[in-house]
Amino acid sequence: MMQIAELRERTRHVEGWLTDGQAVTLYRLARAATARGAIVEIGSWKGRSTCWLAMGSREGAGTTVVAIDPHTGASEQKARAATVWTFDEFRANLKSVGVEDMVRPIVATSSDAAADFNEPVELIFIDGAHEYNLVKMDFELWFPKVINGGVMAFHDTIGREGPRRVVEQMVFRSHRFRNVRFVDSMTVAEKVEQNTAAERLRNRYVLLVKDAYDMAYRAYQGTGMRLPVPVRSAVKRMVQALH
Repeated sequence: MMQIAELRERTRHVEGWLTDGQAVTLYRLARAATARGAIVEIGSWKGRSTCWLAMGSREGAGTTVVAIDPHTGASEQKARAATVWTFDEFRANLKSVGVEDMVRPIVATSSDAAADFNEPVELIFIDGAHEYNLVKMDFELWFPKVINGGVMAFHDTIGREGPRRVVEQMVFRSHRFRNVRFVDSMTVAEKVEQNTAAERLRNRYVLLVKDAYDMAYRAYQGTGMRLPVPVRSAVKRMVQALH
């Protein structure tokens, strides 16, 4: 089994917004998957998160990662460039990291791919468009495909209003999830048939901590400074206390 430091080095050149903590979390989630369903990624960009999912799956049950992206950029990228096409760089990055054989790319939008996707899903990472209605659509399209005991992860749920609102409404306040947690801006949750009262209470507590972190993050956003170490450490301690 490879050391995390070695995996970081292998993926260092791959462009993306995944933090180290989020990358390691995706790696561990994929490694823990048991081949009861597919591993799906909505929004691959240039393959940073894809590589971590694939490396984790290879160390686990070896489930192929289904990477769904039209590779024409999200709205924020399209606003900065007349033409966006990331598929060639995506494939080159998978090859350079050595995980090309672990990934099945689907060059399509989330909605088009969902219409033709009939496999159960054990793990899904949603990091596509960030507008509220589009994140909500991704959730509604893919949630029914996720098995009970499967995991849903959502990127950019801190600092981005669309993903933040969706996870608050559809995940934290739902009776269908337990063990909800967040790593930096990524929210992770386990789907269940029905959570318990204690699990709902825990989810609400994590939401309160997350909202406080989000407020602090927004206060510092645009200043060019990171959140102070004491703030980040305090949040980490509060979340770790639940494990």
